[in-house]
Amino acid sequence: MRFRSLFLAAGLLLAACGAQAGPHDKVILAAGAAPKLSDYGFFKDVSARQPVEGVTPYDLVNALFSDHATKHRLVYVPKGQAARYDPDKVFDFPVGAVLIKTFAFAPDQREPGDGERYVETRVLIHKASGWVAYPYVWNAAQTEALYTPEGGRQSIATISPGGEALQLAYAVPNQNQCKACHQSGHELQPIGPKARNLNHPGPTVAGKVGPNQIAEWTARGILAGAPPSDTAASVPAVFGDGPLDQRARAWLDINCAHCHKADGGASNSGLYLGWTQTDPAGWGVRKRPVAAGRGAGEDYFVIEPGHPEQSILLHRLESTEPGVLMPELGRTVRDERAIKLVSDWIAAMAPAASNP
Repeated sequence: MRFRSLFLAAGLLLAACGAQAGPHDKVILAAGAAPKLSDYGFFKDVSARQPVEGVTPYDLVNALFSDHATKHRLVYVPKGQAARYDPDKVFDFPVGAVLIKTFAFAPDQREPGDGERYVETRVLIHKASGWVAYPYVWNAAQTEALYTPEGGRQSIATISPGGEALQLAYAVPNQNQCKACHQSGHELQPIGPKARNLNHPGPTVAGKVGPNQIAEWTARGILAGAPPSDTAASVPAVFGDGPLDQRARAWLDINCAHCHKADGGASNSGLYLGWTQTDPAGWGVRKRPVAAGRGAGEDYFVIEPGHPEQSILLHRLESTEPGVLMPELGRTVRDERAIKLVSDWIAAMAPAASNP
C-alpha cells in the first residue's frame, strides 16, 4: 500500500505541475526549438541512453556513411496516431511525430559500445507547417545536448572499423545545411524511414536481435496500412551476400539518392540514384556529366562500364578533397568498403563497344 500511495502521489504532483509523463507534446509542437534536448522528454536518463515509453529504437538495413560514426535512431509518434505505409516513399508521419538520431564515437570503432561518447543529436519534428530539423551538441560531461543552430566542428580521435587510426575534424551541420540533404522540392523530408530500409530485424538489445521492424511498428500501432513483412518492399544489406548489382544500387540509394532525385538538391545533375530508378542512364552509365567541373578529373562518363578507373563516380568516392568528394556533406575520410563495392560493380558491367 505504501508504494501505491507513493505512486499516486507522484501522479498527482505531475498533474498539479501540468507536466506530461513521457514526450512533451507542447514542447515538440512549439514554434521554435527547445533550448535543451532534455526539454522534449524523450529519455529517462540525462545521458539519453534510455528512451521513455512510446519512443521506439529503430535502425536501417543500410546506413548513410558518416566518417564511421555510430548512429542511434528513435521514433516517436503521438499516442493514438500512426504513420501511413508507402511502398516506395518515406512513410507519411502525423503532425507531432519526431525522428531522433544521435551520432557517437568510441575510442575504437571496432568496439563501438566501449567508452562511446555522444557528439550530436539531430531532431526532425513534423510540425503543422511541415518538417523542421534541429541540431543539438552534447556537452563534455555527457549530461545534456544544447540547441546549436550554427553547427560547428569537433576533433575526434578514433580507430576505424578497419583498424586505421583517425583524427577526424567532425562537422556538425548548421541548420541550413540540414536542408541540403533533406530537401524535397521546397520542403524538408526525412530520408531513412522507408519500407525498404526498415524491413529487417531491429536493433540488438542485451544480445537479442530485435523483431522485424515493419511488423513491430504495426504491432505497436505507430504504423498503419503495411502488408506482411515478407511482401513489403526491401533492399539487400549493402555488405551482405546479395547480388552485387543490387547491393551497389542499395548503397547509392541510401548514400546519394536523397540529393540525386528529381526534386532533390542535385536534380540538375541528371543523375537519379534511387532504388526505384530503372534506367541505367539515370545511374550514370555512359552518361556525360552536366557540370561536374574538376570533380570529373580526366574521365568522360559518370560510369564507364567495365572500367571503374575511368568512371567519375568512383573518382569522387575515392576523393577527400572538398569540391570533388561525394557525398559532399558528412564525410571527410574514404569509405573503403563502399569504394570496393562500387568498383567491383562497375568492373562487372559489360564494356561499351567503343570509347570517345
